[in-house]
Amino acid sequence: MGNMPVGNMVWEEYLRSIGFRKYYIDDTCPHCYTVRDFCEDNPIGDFILATGSHVIAVLDGNYFDAWDSGDEVPTSVWRREFYEQH
Repeated sequence: MGNMPVGNMVWEEYLRSIGFRKYYIDDTCPHCYTVRDFCEDNPIGDFILATGSHVIAVLDGNYFDAWDSGDEVPTSVWRREFYEQH
């Protein structure tokens, strides 16, 4: 792709290729809906949250990151739409 692996166009295309679809999070309250809130509202499923400068993995209501990013504010979410059968 001619870009670094951390480039948005690279990881976004990868997520699309494995069944994720991008959705934007409503910003009517742009600083009050956090990663922690998203996890409470979505106890089942595979998600990737994007904050604009960072991404956070969410699996079945638990977020996984290098630090406690529960207070970060996501701007978009990638949701796995289908599961590959192995």
